[in-house]
Amino acid sequence: MDTALGICAIVASVLVVTAVADRIRFPAPLLLMLVGIGASFVPFIDEPELTPELVLIGFLPPLLYAAAIRSSVIDFRTNFRPIGFLSVLLVVITALGIGLLTWLLLPVPFAVAFALGAVVAPPDAVAATAIARRIGLPRRVVTLLEGESLLNDATAITCLRVALVAIAGAVSAAEIGLGFAIAVTGALVGAAVAALAVAVRRHVNNPVFDTAISLLVPFVAYLPAEELGYQDYHGSGVIAVVTAGLLLGHKSPVIQSGQSRLAERVNWATIQFLLENTVFLLIGLQARRIIEALSTSTLSGGLIALFVVSVLVGVIVLRLVWVTISRFLIYRVDRETGEGRPPWSHTVVVGWAGLRGVVTLAAAFLIPEDVEHRAVLIFAAMVVTAGTLLIQGLTLPWLVRALRMRGPDARSDALQAATVLTTAGNAGLAALEEQARPDDEPSAVQLVRDRITARSDALWEKLGTGRDSTETPAEQYRRLRLGAMRAERDEVLRIRSSGTVDHDVIEQVLASFDIEESMLTIATERADRLSENQTVATPVDPSGSCVHLDAAPAEVDAEPLSEVCLDCVREGTRSVHLRRCAACGNVGCCDSSVGRHAERHFRTSHHPVMRSHEDGESWRWCYVDERLG
Repeated sequence: MDTALGICAIVASVLVVTAVADRIRFPAPLLLMLVGIGASFVPFIDEPELTPELVLIGFLPPLLYAAAIRSSVIDFRTNFRPIGFLSVLLVVITALGIGLLTWLLLPVPFAVAFALGAVVAPPDAVAATAIARRIGLPRRVVTLLEGESLLNDATAITCLRVALVAIAGAVSAAEIGLGFAIAVTGALVGAAVAALAVAVRRHVNNPVFDTAISLLVPFVAYLPAEELGYQDYHGSGVIAVVTAGLLLGHKSPVIQSGQSRLAERVNWATIQFLLENTVFLLIGLQARRIIEALSTSTLSGGLIALFVVSVLVGVIVLRLVWVTISRFLIYRVDRETGEGRPPWSHTVVVGWAGLRGVVTLAAAFLIPEDVEHRAVLIFAAMVVTAGTLLIQGLTLPWLVRALRMRGPDARSDALQAATVLTTAGNAGLAALEEQARPDDEPSAVQLVRDRITARSDALWEKLGTGRDSTETPAEQYRRLRLGAMRAERDEVLRIRSSGTVDHDVIEQVLASFDIEESMLTIATERADRLSENQTVATPVDPSGSCVHLDAAPAEVDAEPLSEVCLDCVREGTRSVHLRRCAACGNVGCCDSSVGRHAERHFRTSHHPVMRSHEDGESWRWCYVDERLG
């Protein structure tokens, strides 16, 4: 009963504190840790002990898997060099640097000092990216931080195992290399588990079964990898989980149904929310226990204070220095254009986002109990964890604002999504023409055609909001459909209350409403984010440019330039988004408008390139090759 009440109290505390943090716009991980520190000194609260087994087996595998399935294999491969410099080389350098500092300040063997260095070396897999998502960072920065956090724990744990072997006896360079080589075998385990999961999931259509399989995967990957080993060295369960998660996330659109992906996404989002926030509450709850253990140390208070502050400053400075140095080692610069390296603002933010977390604190307890000054080493790990979370976590949003960094632009994303949907929709329309049979009902074929074009039209029309403040057709549809759906749901609930229809039937009907309503609600939220941006940063089309875009002028000199679609005026229809012909300057409405006069102009004039004629938009569109420029 005490255990059950404790779990309920922790979950309830996480929910309440997170809600308060959202209300006051304060990072939830930091507030949870502060609440935990305060609660640890309350006499009647029996705080749970944060053991290495609880963190490394209970928390770490599902948290890593939840992050890995949302990560892109393509982005990971593209940024492999900088991720490797951060997650492997930086961790080793930090472990050695802090180890040397500890060895100089405390009367401990270098093996023990290196163990502490390995403990405090890895930034947290949750903290930095959680804050990054909240404040809005460029995607490249978030990709580097997430990629680093997926692998740095594996490097740190391997370094710690080497240190523990060295504490027990001498260790050679060959044994150190063997330890890292064995750790990498976790990738083979992860790939094997992913292959097995793919083979099984291809034959599973039930979303509940499919989600249950996904809940097993991180543990099925982690545990066998940790059992593989030679003497005191083991495979890396972290690498196994990350490999399995990346591969299954990449394969998800092929091996899972849409319903299964939706169910898995919701379930893992819930698990990730509870676990990552519980972790920070548990970190704070360890404060009293660690400080009480420190009272038995024979070292002076001044030396302990100097030591923990030096370690905290050391991990921050080492990261900043290494990120600055690696900037010149990783990226190749084009001599003609000077492009290749990210802006200095990216380097500064990545260097400052080295927040430590639960793995640092949990790994500190792996240091053997017979090690002299163990309590001081664990206290140093807690100071590094709390100090980086508070100092860097609280100042990171300010730094991002000071450097004038912006996250992904919603309207630019909408423009890119519209181009992708247009190309995909044209492929779907071509397939529809091939598959439609002569005896197919024309209304059914037209309904499919309308639904294909409606998705991209809703994004195209939202871009042109500067000239007309009235509702777009997609907004009108969402408003009318949601109102009608409320009436339908009320009627179904009235029928349910009458008891004349089976409960299962009622649940099926309500579930269909829920799915449609969630789609409309998500579309409305995205539309609200789009309206907050006044300019559109044109994304780079992944297909590259085309001969028509290269040949078309960026500006049109034709005069006079109309500010309205004259064809819409003549026909009495409404323009949603205006485009201007790059060849003759004709202004017409886009595909999301009723008249589609820009496309009609292309069909009659064969002028392939149109430019946006909306305020704050400078993108061009090639009708022939369906490319964005």
